[in-house]
Amino acid sequence: MAIKQTAGRNNLGDLAPVFAHLNDDVLFGEVWSREDSLSLHDRSMVTCAALMAQGLFPQLEAHVGIARKNGVTRDEMVEIVTQLAFYAGWPKAWSAFGIVRKVYGDDATEPAPVHGPFALGEPADGPNFTGHAWLQKLGGLPAAGAGNVTFDRGCYNRWHTHPKGQILLVTAGHGWEQQEGQPAHELHAGDVVVCPPNVRHWHGAAADSTLTHIAITPAGDDGSVVDWQEFLDQAEYDKLNA
Repeated sequence: MAIKQTAGRNNLGDLAPVFAHLNDDVLFGEVWSREDSLSLHDRSMVTCAALMAQGLFPQLEAHVGIARKNGVTRDEMVEIVTQLAFYAGWPKAWSAFGIVRKVYGDDATEPAPVHGPFALGEPADGPNFTGHAWLQKLGGLPAAGAGNVTFDRGCYNRWHTHPKGQILLVTAGHGWEQQEGQPAHELHAGDVVVCPPNVRHWHGAAADSTLTHIAITPAGDDGSVVDWQEFLDQAEYDKLNA
């Protein structure tokens, strides 16, 4: 699901409230959110291509950042710019590559998140994750749901509980899971984690690897599935990855 856009109201709400409304509620709230017609990943690629072709580099920089969150890899972005260099202009490509380097960093390559046997899904970034995450819903029964969750490198979630517990089936990558009162333990493909009802735990990727697991989460008697709490202290996470 697209993240709620507030840039229009934040930057222009006092000057041009109608424009801010159209930007936040129509462009992003209605057009970008039509993920059943075109994924956020693909919308980002199209948008970045259009902005580069017009030479709108301040907007391009913002959208390259959005594209990265939407799962567009550095290699994909490089290919977009290389392709458009022949159609939109060589100088524009030089300027665009500077933005790509700024947003994606100086590493020669940035591997795409490994997401196991299921699709990467849509961005699930938000207040309960320290970085980028993606979710591919797998359906389920009325009393329980399942999802393929991918954590980007260095991303983990808050301490939280589940009223009926949770099962994690790790399918790719390397990461960590910790239940309150127990030491954190490493996760690798093939591992199975059973978290009992109402036991606090957190889980996520290692600093140098993505992590993907299938989360099977029964709903509580009142329909709730999770109670989010505080984050693990960053220093404690850093110790695990030292």
